[in-house]
Amino acid sequence: MPILRSAALFLVAALFEIGGAWLVWQGVREHRGWLWATGGVLALGAYGFVATFQPDAPFGRVLAAYGGVFVAGSLLWAAVADGYRPDRWDLAGALICLAGMAVIMWAPRTP
Repeated sequence: MPILRSAALFLVAALFEIGGAWLVWQGVREHRGWLWATGGVLALGAYGFVATFQPDAPFGRVLAAYGGVFVAGSLLWAAVADGYRPDRWDLAGALICLAGMAVIMWAPRTP
C-alpha cells in the first residue's frame, strides 16, 4: 500500500508541476494572458507541497525519483494537450526514467 500511495503522490505532483508550467507557457508565450500564468504559478506552488507527503524518504531521494515521473509525464502531457506524437525513442527514454524512479524510490533497503 505505501507504494500505491507514493505513486499516487507522484502523479498528483506531476499534474501540478507540468500543468502549472504549461499554464505559465500558455499565458506568457502563447499570449493567453496573466490569468493563465497566475494559475500556473499557483499550481507550481501546490506542487511544492505535494512532495512533502511522500512517505519515509529524504528530500533528495524524492526529488531525484520524481525526475523520472516528470520526464514521462511531460511526454504524456504534450501528447494530450498539444498533440505531440512521441516517437519510440521518447517512449524508450521515458520507460528508462520510470525504471530509474522505481529503483531510487522503492528498492528494498536495509535500515
